[in-house]
Amino acid sequence: MPVQDDPVHAFMPYAEVPVASAPSGPLTGLTLAVKDIFDVAGYRTGCGQPTKLAQSDVKAASAPIVQRFLDAGARFVGKTHTVELAYSLNGLNNHFGTPINGAAPDRVPGGSSSGSASATAARLCDIGLGSDTGGSVRGPASYQGLFGIRPTHGRLPLDLTMPLAASFDTPGWFCRDDKTFLRVGQAILGEDPHPLPEPVRLLKAEDCFALAEAEPARQLETLVARIDRMLQPVTGLTAADGGFDALYWAFRWLQGVESWQSHGAFIEAWKPALGPGIGERFAYGRDVPAADAEKGRAVREDFRRRLGTLLGRDGVLLLPTVPGPAPLLAADDAALEASRAQSLRLLCLSGLSGFPQVTIPAGTHEGGPFGLSVIGPAGSDLSLVRLAAKISRAMAVQIA
Repeated sequence: MPVQDDPVHAFMPYAEVPVASAPSGPLTGLTLAVKDIFDVAGYRTGCGQPTKLAQSDVKAASAPIVQRFLDAGARFVGKTHTVELAYSLNGLNNHFGTPINGAAPDRVPGGSSSGSASATAARLCDIGLGSDTGGSVRGPASYQGLFGIRPTHGRLPLDLTMPLAASFDTPGWFCRDDKTFLRVGQAILGEDPHPLPEPVRLLKAEDCFALAEAEPARQLETLVARIDRMLQPVTGLTAADGGFDALYWAFRWLQGVESWQSHGAFIEAWKPALGPGIGERFAYGRDVPAADAEKGRAVREDFRRRLGTLLGRDGVLLLPTVPGPAPLLAADDAALEASRAQSLRLLCLSGLSGFPQVTIPAGTHEGGPFGLSVIGPAGSDLSLVRLAAKISRAMAVQIA
């Protein structure tokens, strides 16, 4: 992607190298942007961090998930900016600059897959490949009015990809419209090992709606009521002891520990200049007590079991993706951190359970988009993509 053709600063300014794709396939005619944590043949992998970029060689092969898109006929158009070492939800990068939110330029783009989201929203690509550890596809998708997916953990390969927290990391992608999103899902996911039946049992997560900001919550409540008047409200979704706070801390502890396992040796050996908030998060992970990590694992296993029982094989949970629109770029560090913490209370549900989640563009408030999400049982990813497309069309009809 030539720098002069990138008005939202979504792409890394690498010299263009041809990347072969299949001449025909289910994704022929669609363009693909790739987050700069995935190897792409002929390119370095910078991971949003200057020292990592300087140490990277030119890759001889593409990551298997990238190759899957290429083999399906998608045409590669460039590598996109990411938050430093993929460890933030807001999308800011002090080293390489921050992509512009393609739907709300005065707001943060969301991270860590900020470049892929911005490129998709700005129509610089049809598909933006990102990764999701704590919400790095779902958050930016909600903030930029896009469809986004966090697949079942482990369903798609992560070879030749920078790790952050292995028990949470997964690829994911962005699309602007439901037809393209469904087309990509069919090509990349294949058939589900555990497809959802027709009709599904839709469950409204009342606890989660209570975390949303007032006006987005009102709009979402109206949309959800129109989707299915027989919707079953559910409460008590959170941790058995401690509610959302217990889930939040379980996620924070485990992500912190695993992120230090992934990058601690690099940080200690090279002492790279880490941007605001990034160094502090890695230091936090280094110092998580073993007792807290063990407690986090127990909370995760309990929550995974209880959510699995609630959903069974036919249940789908409806919830806000994040509490509201993206924070303003002008927000101070305290406001950004507060937004991140509140968002993680919703985003950690899919991460802790390992279950798939899809976010659907649902509305705007004060110029900023926000999304509605569906979480399904493990292995129901393509069914969930199909359901999201149906819900999107139903919402569009009702809004019209």
